[in-house]
Amino acid sequence: MKIKSMAIAASVLALTATAPALAKVDGDTIILGSAISLTGKYATNGLHTQRGYDYAVKVINAAGGVKVNGKSYKLDVQYYDDESTPARAAQLVERLIQQDGVQYMLGPYGSGLTKAVLPVSEKYGVPMVEAEGASRSLFTQGYKYAFAVLSTSEQYLSSVIDEAATLNKDPKSVKIAMAFENDPFSLDVREGVMDKIKQYGMQVVIDDKLPADLSDMSATLTKTKAVKPDVLLVSGHSKGAATAARQIEEMRINVPIIAMTHCEAAAIQEKFPKAAHGVLCPTQWVENIDKGDALFGTAAEYNQNVLAEYSDHYQEIPYQLVQASAAVLVWKDAFERANSFDTKELRDALSATQMETFYGDIKFSEAGNNIAKPMFLRQINITDGGFEYKLANAKSMIYPREVKY
Repeated sequence: MKIKSMAIAASVLALTATAPALAKVDGDTIILGSAISLTGKYATNGLHTQRGYDYAVKVINAAGGVKVNGKSYKLDVQYYDDESTPARAAQLVERLIQQDGVQYMLGPYGSGLTKAVLPVSEKYGVPMVEAEGASRSLFTQGYKYAFAVLSTSEQYLSSVIDEAATLNKDPKSVKIAMAFENDPFSLDVREGVMDKIKQYGMQVVIDDKLPADLSDMSATLTKTKAVKPDVLLVSGHSKGAATAARQIEEMRINVPIIAMTHCEAAAIQEKFPKAAHGVLCPTQWVENIDKGDALFGTAAEYNQNVLAEYSDHYQEIPYQLVQASAAVLVWKDAFERANSFDTKELRDALSATQMETFYGDIKFSEAGNNIAKPMFLRQINITDGGFEYKLANAKSMIYPREVKY
């Protein structure tokens, strides 16, 4: 799994706009392609994603690879660094298809970059299985070649509002403070939250947008100290979560309920343990779900094996890594059910996917989103010996969240 430089080897065939349906299989290797954020503001989660792809490829290849027409093939992934820039991601996916001949795509990191690349893969009839673009707007465009293993973004923080309503005798008295990145994912998260707020008649007292570089939310936190909300919600990917936790700790913010997306991927429990105590983290996956498959084993076994593989990097596996592995497993399943390298036949096989995996159940709607898997909500509990994650509900939550700074 090598990251390709921008210089394309002379032996690579430059394809025309009507790329052939049978490509790219190099000898006994099936080449998947991905533009991925290895630099820029999404680099942390981009690296989680790449590791998830690479781990799945390693496991699949060690188990005999992918069988098509009675022959076994290895998998490999050709990467380019999209630098966390949507326009760059779109250029690189076109390069992968047109110049490198790659006809089987894995997605980039994040909804904004996925939004940029899906029209490209659709234009050339190249199937993409993506693991990191959760925005529900991605699945309203009528794409026929796009498939996503993860739950959609409006579900990320909406359950926090349900818990707040359960914990308060008068939900209409609950005051909500929010700060969201101005990107497709976070704006969809906000829409899901707003739907729930309207349902309960709660009060929105702060509704801010995070700065583009996600480096400072002190203005929001200053207002939070003044208005004393019952709930504080933040969505700004890993960098936004790290910024929020750092400044919550610096400014000694105590709010009864704090929830933020990507707080596990940002490892806030390790970097800012005081601020992280009691924070609610929406997650696509938990390691103790009763799901599994023949290749990766149970969710717990997958978790244990990945921790061993990446022992220098993780104490807890971020869900971005897990769902990336699931995307590669979906490709293996599609190749073997289609028994073909033809992109249209593979597209039909992907559309008919219905499988149980270590990540959970995967079944695609006509729009291409996974309609078989829920979101989960976990709470960080800082202990004397470190930390633990607890599945969160109104009966088990640390509430109110009170920290002695």
